[in-house]
Amino acid sequence: MSATVEPPLRRLAAWRYAAATTNPPAGPIDAVTRWIVVTRAAVLPMTLFAGAVAGLLAVGQPGFSALDLTLAVIGITAAHLANNLMNDLFDTQVGGDTASYPRALYAPHPLLAGLVTKRRLWTAILLANSADLLILAVLAARRGWPIVAFALGGFLLSVAYTAPPLRLKKIGLGEPDVLVVWGPLMIGGTYFAATGSLPWQVWLASVPYGLLCTSVLMGKHVDKIPYDAPVGTRTLPVLLGERRARHLTLGLMVAFYVLVALSAAVGALPWPALLTLGALPRLVKLWPYYLAPPPVEPPANFPVWPLWYAAIAFLHVRLAGLLLVVGLGVAAVAGIS
Repeated sequence: MSATVEPPLRRLAAWRYAAATTNPPAGPIDAVTRWIVVTRAAVLPMTLFAGAVAGLLAVGQPGFSALDLTLAVIGITAAHLANNLMNDLFDTQVGGDTASYPRALYAPHPLLAGLVTKRRLWTAILLANSADLLILAVLAARRGWPIVAFALGGFLLSVAYTAPPLRLKKIGLGEPDVLVVWGPLMIGGTYFAATGSLPWQVWLASVPYGLLCTSVLMGKHVDKIPYDAPVGTRTLPVLLGERRARHLTLGLMVAFYVLVALSAAVGALPWPALLTLGALPRLVKLWPYYLAPPPVEPPANFPVWPLWYAAIAFLHVRLAGLLLVVGLGVAAVAGIS
């Protein structure tokens, strides 16, 4: 009996570990674990939360379609997955990702670690983008041309983040890119797909969550300053300097709560969204870490070193985003607008 039960349990444990840490467990890995690592599935919940925010705001509104919402959420998740793969491919091609760069240190790099071949990576990118193109065709036929504008805008910004000639990350525009994509484009576009309309309240309501996602990228780029600055990759933290960048990241986190409260006050978010204020104790807990330099050595069992501030910011986003979704879920069930 143990011979038939233990292998599936070990595989499940491996999948959970990879999904939580972006790293495979020690020892041989199966195909599912490999692709969880390659696609960086650990960060996909940020996009799922964006889709959930849009969907819960859309439920009960005129023109709402559960089918269109489902297609849109699948679409933005596939787009995020494709973006992760394209970033690894393009950064490797232009020499940005090397064996000594953080991308290959906090988790195995798909190409540099030999997890996949370049051909398979291209194939995965084409499959994810093809699925998105199919979903786009269906939603455009059902909702009209604005769907194309949202999808095309998101795709162009995703590619331009790392790919030549723009390489927005290299000129201090990667962080605003993420704010626009994970805020207005993802949440606004998904809401439009679900309802066929996009009132001003949704535009405002999309910004707080975009700020949360941007705080993670800011933290990640603060971690990378020692690696980016010498090679001329001028991310926003490189331009600002470490101390000011750490303070700006804290400011983005605070701005999230301020804008959630403001959005609730003007009716852009239902008042149960204020449940996300329950994440403030976590912000208070992480605050001292952002005011201090990173540790010289990683703490015990810290799986994503040399990332430090990014990991702390991600823990905050995971709780704050979850509570925002729960609050919107309560509002949807109770019929509170």
